[in-house]
Amino acid sequence: MSRTSWAIDIDRDDITQARLVADPATPLAPGQVRVHLDSYAMTANNITYAVFGKPAGLFGANKDGEDQGYWDFFAEPGQSGRLPVWGFATVTESTADGVAAGECFYGYYPMAQHAVLTAGKAGPGGFTDVTPRRTTLPPIYNHYQRVEALEGYRAADHDYWPVFRPLFLTGWLIADQFEDEGDYGAGQILIASASSKTAIGLGFSLGRRTARPETIGLTSAANVDTLAAQGIYDRVISYDQIMTLNAASPAALVDMAGNGAVTRAVHSHFGNNLKASIIVGKSHWDAQADIEGLPGPERQGFFAPGRSQKRIADWGGAVFGQKIAEAWLAFMEVAPRLTTIDKRRGGEAALAAYHEMLSGQADPRTGIVIKP
Repeated sequence: MSRTSWAIDIDRDDITQARLVADPATPLAPGQVRVHLDSYAMTANNITYAVFGKPAGLFGANKDGEDQGYWDFFAEPGQSGRLPVWGFATVTESTADGVAAGECFYGYYPMAQHAVLTAGKAGPGGFTDVTPRRTTLPPIYNHYQRVEALEGYRAADHDYWPVFRPLFLTGWLIADQFEDEGDYGAGQILIASASSKTAIGLGFSLGRRTARPETIGLTSAANVDTLAAQGIYDRVISYDQIMTLNAASPAALVDMAGNGAVTRAVHSHFGNNLKASIIVGKSHWDAQADIEGLPGPERQGFFAPGRSQKRIADWGGAVFGQKIAEAWLAFMEVAPRLTTIDKRRGGEAALAAYHEMLSGQADPRTGIVIKP
């Protein structure tokens, strides 16, 4: 392999400042592996990772009492941020027991051509990265799964895994929480930024229930007809039509957008008839939050790793995996008609895709896959 590859550095204080840099290979320490990223996805979810790259109260404190954020996965404090992405990578060098060159793993990687991981707890299913700064971060992000051990994996769906799998899991977990909470007493569930892939996973998962509230996708006026034609939601309306909804019917808001104007419109329209207001992401990353003095319920955050850990504790890891695989395979029957895979190659294309997603210009009907 070439001893110099590329990576993308992002300013921790200004996520619009990103640059392609040389990333020279260094010798591996005992227990480390070097991987070449075969493919990864660029989605609105990655922009949420960038927005919450600095400590934001999501992960709690590390062993030194310091709060952590998404930048802590792949960069030491004081270094430029390396954006986490989901994808597949092949081991090119290994000094770790139980992990061999040539093996392929699905997991969480930096936006780069290569990555160095510290492989611990290797077994038939994969390994866990035990780099010290990562050990106090959520375990779901630190596990690397062998492709042949992925439940629900089919070669035909390969490109949809990085595009949809982590986001579908989040949507499925939100739907599971709603069912677990009796839908918070709501008769209608409003989903903001409804064209996002997490929202589609949520809408699909809710739609599989026999008894459930009505699902209403909220999106920009330009996306309404296309999104409605996909049949994921019972109804799709534009943000400026929120005030036409029946305010007498108890509602819940699932907010993927983080747009203060949308949040305020929903809370003001429904008031105390809004039974839950759940924050999931911030696809409208540059919009003002505007949450002071909102009518209705206090907003609550949804954190997928925490919900996953709860369900694994409730059901056991095997049952949890089986439930996800069953739901995923059902979703894979419809995903190809919802999203077209757009493959791009190389560092310049990777940087352009990041800026495209950051600007909000990316077509929600495509899934961008980068092949480094």
